[in-house]
Amino acid sequence: MSRVAEYLERLVPERPAELRKMEAYARKHDFPIIGPACGHLCYQIARMTGARQVFEMGSGYGYSTAFFARAVQENGGGVVHHVVWDEHLSRLARRHLAALGFADLVQYHVREAIEALQEAEGPFDIVFNDIDKDAYPRSLPLIEAKIRPGGVLIIDNMLWSLKIFDPGDRSPATEGVREFTRLITTSPKWIVSLVPIRDGMIVALRV
Repeated sequence: MSRVAEYLERLVPERPAELRKMEAYARKHDFPIIGPACGHLCYQIARMTGARQVFEMGSGYGYSTAFFARAVQENGGGVVHHVVWDEHLSRLARRHLAALGFADLVQYHVREAIEALQEAEGPFDIVFNDIDKDAYPRSLPLIEAKIRPGGVLIIDNMLWSLKIFDPGDRSPATEGVREFTRLITTSPKWIVSLVPIRDGMIVALRV
């Protein structure tokens, strides 16, 4: 971890023991979670916007979900949609989020995330996107249709371990990140910033 990353993580308020367990699990199993600094940013954005309807595309075992659920709870209640392909990850998420006191705030979906968003009623205050990177570009039109004006899109891995800077990397995942970045930053429908914490998070306001 870089000195900047270590410093940013130290600035994050103390997390509940259950969240610490989730972080330990990620370290032990080399599972990619957004980490404390990005999680806290998600929580802050959700509080700032008064979010009560959140849709996560790619939720893992619920680490990011916990930050959104805490914000929704403090905003007066609502729903966070946890979406993951894997039934085992969904079960882990249910256990962790129940232990954190968020069981009645989360709706679980075990299915492909774009399909799940397509069928969701919406509109949503926040969409969080962390699916397979090659699918990022085709997710954008649907997100635009499902998020309310004034809503926020948060999308992870936009620096993609710096592979976006390698001109020889033409893999589908890297090209997906590049193309999504081009699409959203040139669209009049979004006001966009790329926040260079961890692996880079785009925060975009739906105009």
